[in-house]
Amino acid sequence: MECEVTAERGIAKQVTRAITELEALQEPILAGEVAPDVLVEFRDALNRVRNSAWAAQQSAAAPLIENGTSTVASFLAAERIRAAYQLCRSIQEDVRRDDVELQKGSVAELYGVAQSLVEELKEWL
Repeated sequence: MECEVTAERGIAKQVTRAITELEALQEPILAGEVAPDVLVEFRDALNRVRNSAWAAQQSAAAPLIENGTSTVASFLAAERIRAAYQLCRSIQEDVRRDDVELQKGSVAELYGVAQSLVEELKEWL
């Protein structure tokens, strides 16, 4: 039990440090001092951490709210489905636009994975 408390405190300190560091990064990012490719990786990492934190929070609160036993993985899956739905809607709009040029290789990769996903999703319908 004591090890768990110590670990929680260590993680809490890490999170507090990360918050401080993120806040310090805001100004140089807004000033355009960070390369676009670095910003893409940074945003992806932030999204993964944000989604994980949200899922962990939802999982911890679930027994209090609905007396359920939902896991963090289940909440993450639900969040990915929500995000994928929104992204698919945006892609549909892009495909319909005349001023958007899509790369054939990327479209082919997306098509392939989407076909595979559709087959797997049929089991859930």
